[in-house]
Amino acid sequence: MRSNAVLAYFVAVLSVVLLTPCVCEDVDVLVFLPQNNSYLFSRARVAPAILYAQQRLKAHGGPLSEMNFNIDFDQSDCVNAALFSLVDRSCTRRPDVILGPVCEYEAAAVVRLASHWHIPVISAGALATAFSDKSSEYSHLTRIAPSYVKMAETFSAMFEHFSWSSALLIYEDDRQERNCYFTLEGVYHLMSGFNVKTYQVYEGERLDTEDVVQSISDTEVVIMCMGADQIRDVMLAAHRHSLTNGSYMFFNIELFNASSYGDGWWRRDDAHDAEAMQAYSSLNTLTLLKSSKPQFENFTLEMRGALRRAGLHDSINLFMEGFHDALLLYAIALQEALQSGHSKSNALEITSRMWNRTFEGIAGPVSIDANGDRDGDFSLMSMTDTEAGTFETVASYFGENGTFQMLPTFNREHFTLRGRVRPLPETPDKSCGLGVSALTGVIVGAVLGITLLVAFFFLRKNFKITIERRTHRDQCEVGKRRQLREDSIRSSYSAS
Repeated sequence: MRSNAVLAYFVAVLSVVLLTPCVCEDVDVLVFLPQNNSYLFSRARVAPAILYAQQRLKAHGGPLSEMNFNIDFDQSDCVNAALFSLVDRSCTRRPDVILGPVCEYEAAAVVRLASHWHIPVISAGALATAFSDKSSEYSHLTRIAPSYVKMAETFSAMFEHFSWSSALLIYEDDRQERNCYFTLEGVYHLMSGFNVKTYQVYEGERLDTEDVVQSISDTEVVIMCMGADQIRDVMLAAHRHSLTNGSYMFFNIELFNASSYGDGWWRRDDAHDAEAMQAYSSLNTLTLLKSSKPQFENFTLEMRGALRRAGLHDSINLFMEGFHDALLLYAIALQEALQSGHSKSNALEITSRMWNRTFEGIAGPVSIDANGDRDGDFSLMSMTDTEAGTFETVASYFGENGTFQMLPTFNREHFTLRGRVRPLPETPDKSCGLGVSALTGVIVGAVLGITLLVAFFFLRKNFKITIERRTHRDQCEVGKRRQLREDSIRSSYSAS
C-alpha cells in the first residue's frame, strides 16, 4: 500500500514533463553540508534525503529519469570552508548547480561567487532578511525553505487580527552564526509599523530575569528565540511577577527542531516543575506545519532508518525535507529549459523557471514566489489542557494566500489581552532633536525662570513702595522738626 502511494506521488511530480521526449544530460551537483553532527543539517542527516530524491527520480521512468545527477558532497563549516572549496574548483570543472550552504555568513559568500559565475544555488538555509534582495549579489539564489520574513508574516497577521500594537523581541546571540538574531530580525523588519523593541541576551552570560521582566512590563506581546533553559527562566520570572495572567502574550519560535518543544518541555525534575507548567500555560510556540501525506510517511521511515544507521535518533526536520525538494525543483526546471532549447549552462533561464511556481514536494505542495523565496505554512501550538500540560496545534497559517485556519482546539480568550488600557496615540516628536527628556528639562527650567522673575518683580515693587512711603514719612517728620526749630528761633528773637 505504501509503495503504491510513493509511486502515485512521483507520477504526479513527473506529469509536468511526461509527454515530452527524453533528454539525456549529465548534471554535476555540488552539495555543501557540515560533517559536524551538532548541526541539524549535517551530512549524516541531509545526505540520505538528497540521495532518496535522486533514486526516485531515476526509478520511475519519464524524461527526468534520463538525467544523470552526479552528486558531490563537500565540506561546510559555517565559516569559510564552502567558499574555499568553490574557489578551488575554478581551475577545474565548475558544478551545474549548488545545494547549500545553510549558515548565513557562509552562504552569503558562496552565493555571491556563484551568482558571479552564473551557477544556480538552492538552499534550505540562507534565511536572513538580506537574501531577499535578488537584484545583484544573490541573483541566482532560490530558497527552498521559508525565510524569516515569511515566518514573520504569521506574527504580522496575528497582530492585525487580535489588534495588538507592541512587542518585545528577546533573543540569544551566540556572536557567531547568530541564528536567533536573524530569526527576530525578520520580525523586526516586517513589523516596522508596530511598536517593537528588542532585548539581547549573549550566550554564556547570566540572564538577568529581573531586568527582562522590567522590559516586558510596558509591552503587550513577548516573542522569544532562545535556548529552552533560558525560556524557562523567563517564563518562571514572568509568572512570579503575575505577568502570565492574560495581560501579556508570550511566544517562542522554533522552526527547525519542534520536537524539543511541547508536552513536558518545561520539566527539569526540580522544585520548580509545577510552577513552570503553570507559567507555560501562557506560552505559545510557532513552528512549521507538519505534513500528513502518505508518501511523507514513507520518506520518514526511510530517513529514520538512515539516521539510526548513522547513530542518530532525531526526528525529520526542515532541512531534510528542503534539500530533497531542492533537487526535485532543479530537475523540473532544468527539463523545461532543455525542452525550450536552452542548455544547462543557462543559469538565469533555469533559475527563473524555479521561481513563481508551485510543485508537489515530499511533504506537500511547495510554492515559490516571484522573488525565488518559498511561501511558508506554520503551526501555532498552545497548552490546551492546563492540568495535564498538553500542547496541541490550535491554528495554522498558510503563507501563499496569507490566511489563518483556526482549529477546534483554538481558544480565542487565550489570545485576548485582559486588563489592558490602550495607550493614547503617540504625538509626533517636536523636540528638534533634543529628545523627550531633554526637552522636558528645558521647559521646566523656563517655567521656573519665569516664576522667579515674576516673584522678583513683585518683591522689588513692594520694596520700592515701602521705601517711598518711609521716605515720605521721614521727610514729613524732618519738615515738622525744622518748622518747630524755626518757630522756636523766631519766638526767641521776638522776645529779645
